[in-house]
Amino acid sequence: MKPQELRIADCGLRIGGPAFRGPAFRGPAFRGPAFRGPAFRGPAIRNPQSAIPVAIAAAISVAVFAQEGGKTVADGVFTDAQAARGASAYEAACAGCHRADLGGNTGPALRDQRFAREFAGKDLKALFTRVATTMPRNAPASLGDNVSLDIIAHVLKENGFPAGPRELTADALDGVRVLPGRPKPPPPIGDFSYVEVVGCLVPGPQQTWLLTRASAPVVPSTAAQSPPVGSDASLGTLTFRLIDAIAYAAKDHAGQKMYVRGLLIRLPGEERLTISAFEMMSPDCAD
Repeated sequence: MKPQELRIADCGLRIGGPAFRGPAFRGPAFRGPAFRGPAFRGPAIRNPQSAIPVAIAAAISVAVFAQEGGKTVADGVFTDAQAARGASAYEAACAGCHRADLGGNTGPALRDQRFAREFAGKDLKALFTRVATTMPRNAPASLGDNVSLDIIAHVLKENGFPAGPRELTADALDGVRVLPGRPKPPPPIGDFSYVEVVGCLVPGPQQTWLLTRASAPVVPSTAAQSPPVGSDASLGTLTFRLIDAIAYAAKDHAGQKMYVRGLLIRLPGEERLTISAFEMMSPDCAD
C-alpha cells in the first residue's frame, strides 16, 4: 500500500502524505502540560468517590467527640463543701485583688463578661493553670493544687453553676468546658440582707420615720443604681423603721411613695432598714 493511500479502517479516514510527519502531530500540543498536569494525577481524577467515606468518617468522629467530650461546668463538677472551703481560701488569698464579690479591683473580674471572655469555651484546666501557677500575685504558685481546686469551685459557684456529688480533682479538669457565667439565684432574705422596698413615708414616735404599706423586701440587682420599678410599683402591708432617715431630709418626703434600699435588720416585733438609696417615686401614696 502506498503511503498516500494509507487508511485507518476503524475511522474510515484516509490520511496521506506529509501529514504523518508534520509538526501538527509532534508539536507541543500533544506533549504539553495539559496532558501531564496535576489535574490528571489528583485524587479526584483517579478515584472521585474516595472522598465520600472520608467525609462521613470525619463527621461521625466529630459527633462522637461532642457526645463523649460534652461535659461542662454546668454538670455539677464540684461540691458545696468544696466551694465553701474555696470561699475561705479566696477571701484570704484573692479578694484583695479581685474583690470579695469577684467584681475585680487591681486584678481582673472573675465573673460576668470578663470571665466569659477569658475562659468560656476553654477546658477548665486553663482556669486551674492560671490560678495554680500565677496566684496570689505576691506569692505565685504557693497555693497548692488542692487549694487551687477549692478556689475554682468557689469561682464556679459564684458564677451561677450548680454543685454536684463529687469534688473537683486535677484528673477531672481535662474535657470539662467552661461556659459563660449564669445569674446566681438570689439568696433568701434574712437578717442583714441587702434589700429594696417601696412604701409610704410617715413620721413615727420619738422623731422616727416609718415606711408603711411597704412591699416585701427583695434583693436588688447588682447593677442597680436607681429604682428599677416605676411609680406604679405596688405597695404592700409591711412596716419598716428607717434608721437615720433625718439625714435624708425625710420631712420633705412625708406622705410620699418612696423607694428605699439598704440593710434589713430584724428584731423581735420590729423590722428596720438602713438607708443607702432613698428616692421619691410618687408625690402621694395612692396605690
